Amino acid sequence: MAQGSPYRIDNETPSVYELLGHDKIVALSTAFYTRVYNDKDDWFRSMFHSSIESAIQDQYEFLIQRFGGPDLYSNRKGHPALRMRHVKFHIERRGADRWLQYMNEALDEVKIEGDLKTKMFEFFTDVAYFLQNVNEDGSRIYGPPVQKK
Repeated sequence: MAQGSPYRIDNETPSVYELLGHDKIVALSTAFYTRVYNDKDDWFRSMFHSSIESAIQDQYEFLIQRFGGPDLYSNRKGHPALRMRHVKFHIERRGADRWLQYMNEALDEVKIEGDLKTKMFEFFTDVAYFLQNVNEDGSRIYGPPVQKK
């Protein structure tokens, strides 16, 4: 559990990882990235360069670690540093919104429901908008300047 965390999800006892287990978190990431990789809009799909298998593994290892399980992500890739790892992508509000749509659908597909779903979706919402790095006018919120096309 994160000390002093603002996320209600961190107050779960047992932890989210203990409640869901490894396999359910893998299923969530699989359901999510199946939607992402089937997206037909280039502006969204082009943010995801790795293989679907790699994307699924990165996300489920991060979520397992973040939700109170073993440090799978950090042991393989180092500190999560979400903004640093996402700064190279052009993430607008509509991208965060689409990401959240697919995550909400994935939560439903794997039958994460009730208060736990609400708390998880609050966390995902905060993270999605935290990673947004381009304003509606095209200016950078953080990171290197946006290249003009």
